[in-house]
Amino acid sequence: MGKHYYSLNEYYKQKYNKKIYKLAISGGMTCPNRDGTLGDKGCIFCSKGGSGEFAASASLSIIEQLEQAKNRVKSKTKDNAYIAYFQPFTNTYAEINYLNKIYYEAIEPDFIVGLSIATRPDCLEEDIITLLSEINKIKPVSVELGLQTIHKSTSEYIRRGYSLNIYDEAVKKLRSVGIDIVTHVIIGLPFETEEMMLETVKYVGERTDGIKLQLLHILKDTDLAKEYASGKFETLTLEKYADIICKSIELLPENVVVHRITGDGDKRSLIAPLWSADKKRVLNYINKELDRRNIVQGKKKKTPK
Repeated sequence: MGKHYYSLNEYYKQKYNKKIYKLAISGGMTCPNRDGTLGDKGCIFCSKGGSGEFAASASLSIIEQLEQAKNRVKSKTKDNAYIAYFQPFTNTYAEINYLNKIYYEAIEPDFIVGLSIATRPDCLEEDIITLLSEINKIKPVSVELGLQTIHKSTSEYIRRGYSLNIYDEAVKKLRSVGIDIVTHVIIGLPFETEEMMLETVKYVGERTDGIKLQLLHILKDTDLAKEYASGKFETLTLEKYADIICKSIELLPENVVVHRITGDGDKRSLIAPLWSADKKRVLNYINKELDRRNIVQGKKKKTPK
């Protein structure tokens, strides 16, 4: 455990004994919430890039994408150890033969030490679970599930397209074959109270191996941007966001890996909150609050007056 919370960097150092970077790549997939299966607009907050603006281009082969992504960060590390991260859209939403091909291509290079796959809980059929289990015996696999909230009213508003029990079933399936689970949670979703947000964090913390705490970003060309422009809701201030993050870390069991406490929105499309564009400032502010409150993950402490 680090000073305040169990960070991803600390987890990687314990697991691999070296510095690890994730290489964001694309399998060229879409989403059942976009192709007409469940809907054709996607989640209300989702960008045209499917939350993968920083991933390599799907027009390249998997190996080419990995090499391109590695070249961007190789000056930051001497360990030459990376995780292949299928990031944009729903990365289990394809025919099993295609998934088999691209997953095995992604773990082939010696510099790849693990595989991470972002997907929806409702896109994990049994043959996919079997495939992931097989790969997990070769190199470690983690699956990132986009839950965002446990609350039905919010999930319907954001057009998530599946119920909470689907997430629970996905967790059981993945856990049964020993695959690490990382759950995405958005802090600041419209019309949610602080209590609702913390209920989601607590619920997820009892079920997941890792968590990504993501600030709600309003991005251009999304339906959420239209809602925001009409004045239906406001985004969080930095002070309020930091307060909720501090309380969230207190709630999380000490063994849950905290992959993220903020997020990188594409500055070219970011509408609000504009303070989030300065990631260094945001992280510094949150860390100072964690210091001031003397917070340690999983240990509830009184907030100083």
